[in-house]
Amino acid sequence: MPEMPEVQGLVEFLRGRVTGLEVTRVSVANIAALKTYDPPVDALTGARIAGVARHGKFVDLATTGTDAAPHLVFHLAKAGWLRFYDQLPTTLIRPGKTPIALRVALSDGSGFDLTEAGTKKSLAVYVVRDPADVPGVARLGPDPLDPSFTRETLAGLLAGRRTQIKGVLRDQATIAGVGNAYSDEILHAAKMSPYALASSLDDADIDRLFQAMTDTLAEAVAEASGKPPAELKDAKRRGMKVHGRRGETCPVCGDEVRSVFFADNSLEYCPTCQTGGKILADRRLSRLLK
Repeated sequence: MPEMPEVQGLVEFLRGRVTGLEVTRVSVANIAALKTYDPPVDALTGARIAGVARHGKFVDLATTGTDAAPHLVFHLAKAGWLRFYDQLPTTLIRPGKTPIALRVALSDGSGFDLTEAGTKKSLAVYVVRDPADVPGVARLGPDPLDPSFTRETLAGLLAGRRTQIKGVLRDQATIAGVGNAYSDEILHAAKMSPYALASSLDDADIDRLFQAMTDTLAEAVAEASGKPPAELKDAKRRGMKVHGRRGETCPVCGDEVRSVFFADNSLEYCPTCQTGGKILADRRLSRLLK
């Protein structure tokens, strides 16, 4: 799933490539991906892209030059991606026969597709007057790379929460932009069990977690910066120390990276670095094995 660093990379790429261009055509190939109807998607035609921004894991293309001046907002979900073309293909999109959900044509002949692999379709596209009209954007918590997000901000978000820290980091209403992969990486850097209760963390734990979050995300954003969409996924994989590396060697201590599997995802961790050498039982609500 694309998370904050990859989405920020997309935003920076699009900002430099499409700002100032006019939308000449929008084709919806998967109607289920389009979550709004007012303004209609056709309101984008003839609008000029004025800017590109990120809200958590949402991409926001703001337009100008028409009465509606809508925003095109999209969330790539688990298996979605953006494919950019310097020269947009002219082939006809056949709904139901392609991974393409939406195609946007631009005035210089370029354009992009929003695609989604697999059978479970979760990619979401919104055409709105204000990004806050998107429910997922409206409920977002603070962005951990915003200058206003301090160690005290994090401490306040964790206080009194009897929830596993892994879940807190992934909760978009608590902290915006962090998902399954980077929560694994942050907790590994902080030397913290994913099952630790947020309310149980002391001052030293919070210090470590804040530093790990700031450093991990900043490094990942820097790595994604300047890369075209086609290179962002591989850059993310290369930067992972534990996520997606089950059975490999922890680069910090040399122990074996382990997994806990859930219904639709998994977490990865290093027992030596994070759980005092104990192995987490492989079930959703497990505790440390005695």
